[in-house]
Amino acid sequence: MTRKLRIGSGSAFWGDAVDRAMDLLENGELDYMSFDFLAELTMALLQRLRSKNPNAGYVPDVIDFMRQTMPVARKNGTKLVSNGGGVNPLAAGHKIVEAARELGLMGTKVGVIEGDDIFGRIDELVARNVPLVNLDTGDTDFEAIRSRIVAANVYTDASGISEALAKGADVVVAGRVSDNALYVGPIMHELGWTYDEAYHDRVAAAITIGHIIECSGACSGGLHARFQDAQHMGRQGYPFADVFEDGSAEISKVDGTGGLVNRLSITEHLLYEINDPRRYIMPDGIADFTTLALEEVAKDRVRVTNMTGKGRPDLLKVVIGYEDGWIGEGMVFFPWPNALERARKAKETVLERFEQMNLAADEIQFDIIGANMLHGPAGPIDESIDYGEIGLRVAAKTKTKDEAEKVRRACSNLWIMGPGGTSFGTPQKPRPVVSLWPTLIPRDFITQSVTILEA
Repeated sequence: MTRKLRIGSGSAFWGDAVDRAMDLLENGELDYMSFDFLAELTMALLQRLRSKNPNAGYVPDVIDFMRQTMPVARKNGTKLVSNGGGVNPLAAGHKIVEAARELGLMGTKVGVIEGDDIFGRIDELVARNVPLVNLDTGDTDFEAIRSRIVAANVYTDASGISEALAKGADVVVAGRVSDNALYVGPIMHELGWTYDEAYHDRVAAAITIGHIIECSGACSGGLHARFQDAQHMGRQGYPFADVFEDGSAEISKVDGTGGLVNRLSITEHLLYEINDPRRYIMPDGIADFTTLALEEVAKDRVRVTNMTGKGRPDLLKVVIGYEDGWIGEGMVFFPWPNALERARKAKETVLERFEQMNLAADEIQFDIIGANMLHGPAGPIDESIDYGEIGLRVAAKTKTKDEAEKVRRACSNLWIMGPGGTSFGTPQKPRPVVSLWPTLIPRDFITQSVTILEA
């Protein structure tokens, strides 16, 4: 069972720790390193930036990450793959080429993957009578949000990434491919796997491997239930996978780094963001997490075997972002003694101020920070405790910015109208709400394109 490739995780989100990616890149003997920068709401935020500047719309971090990693990757023979192109992968590609030239890395080839952004094609879907049912709510009234759409991006498969690598790309930058496509693409390309039925189990294995390591340190000690066992998390080792030709893999991290890799840490992440473990549906295929086996074969090394699955689905998920009003928010804090009583008095006062201001709000929510902010009604407040300090957060969803501004003003009134000892941070400005409408569209509606740029 000779190792065919080693692929590492360099990022799980926009804002991840580049120094941990560098440590893995420098010491992990990687063939590939992949970087995930996107969340569902990120695309709408990036589309808003692009609407103001046609050269924007990519994740700024992708340029900083590539600038730092490309010299080491060139030296070590590692190829870099990311989805940091956001809603403007081509602009990101040109910026990466520019950075490569500045670094003297002439000859660097950058593969740009496009095709997921259907913001301008919504009318085509409607004309084809695609149902566009909201997957979360079952709502079928798509027309109600149609005029407020600000972004629409399809979770696409790894075929464009594989094609770019086949064309010699050293760096690949994509838009909204699925998170694990960043790993499926290099694995399929390197091992010669296809989407034919004979490879369904192996592609499912690639999906599973990608799912395990795509969130960087989340499978090597981060978010761990037994957090006491994860040592030196400030210098955590990000994970890599040794992937074998038979579809098995071994997950590990660089020796001497913090964190841990064991059967529990891998199991935890297998359960992350899934619905039916027998049908983990991705654009590249459908993985079955119930057949696999996990074995700790050495310290910080887990072997994953017997991964199975089915072929690609006929429908792809598209996440549509639309304008959905404003949020007004305020936060104040109260000291011992009687901190909880002070917070409740402040809540009463704020509600009276809302009444005086004629606040028009769709929803109003109060949270007692330090008592029930995370658990809500499931976490009853212990009335017997004289808390050392308590915070009060209020948020209201409104249709207009002017109404949301009333929330800030009402909370600022507590500077004088609040109980003695009331303490404040900086008043928070109203912010627009972008809500999501996830739905399904036919696979044949989407065509990926690959452009190769060269420094």
